[in-house]
Amino acid sequence: MQPWYGRIIIWTLVGSLLLVTYAMRADAGEPMEQIRQTVNDVFTVVSNKALPPQERQAKIRQAVLQHFGFDEMAQRALGQHWATLTPPQRQEFVTLFTDLLERSYVTRIDSYNAGPQGVHYLKEEIDQDRAAVHTEIVRERDLPAAVEYRLLHKDGNWKVYDIVIEGVSLVNNYRTQFNTIIAKDSYAGLVKQMRLKLEQENATSPQKG
Repeated sequence: MQPWYGRIIIWTLVGSLLLVTYAMRADAGEPMEQIRQTVNDVFTVVSNKALPPQERQAKIRQAVLQHFGFDEMAQRALGQHWATLTPPQRQEFVTLFTDLLERSYVTRIDSYNAGPQGVHYLKEEIDQDRAAVHTEIVRERDLPAAVEYRLLHKDGNWKVYDIVIEGVSLVNNYRTQFNTIIAKDSYAGLVKQMRLKLEQENATSPQKG
């Protein structure tokens, strides 16, 4: 397993959360309340053990894609290299980035057994078009994990563009890993590794209910 992908697994495992972090401003409430609602929606799907694996995965994915800024997160994670890509390459990268995160999340979310009651919402900070929601995750055999969701208000919606887990930025972590691979190989090499890992995730995911 490549080091950068191992980091991705760690981040998606620690939070049930990359995917449960979204907020829609629209007519509803503030970012914290929207995040809380999304967390509840995701756990409703996860707790329904009667759903076939494919349907379960599709429902989680649907809930997440509605409210998660994968385009913004992918662009920030790729950093300076984003400007060198053509529009088709950008779309390809966002798709791969999204699929890898979603696959990793779905295969590990069952290990998070606390349910929505295990997520504590501490405070919310809003500064014009940006917001931060501070939470903590209760863990059975360890101290609570501090998780901060950073959101950007764009096109009428609040969308998460970064997650900071115990002081470490997810986007910055990805950027470091991606830069290392591109420097040693190339952007094409990064895409090749992402495709390979996605194929491995698909091969090991349950496909039948």
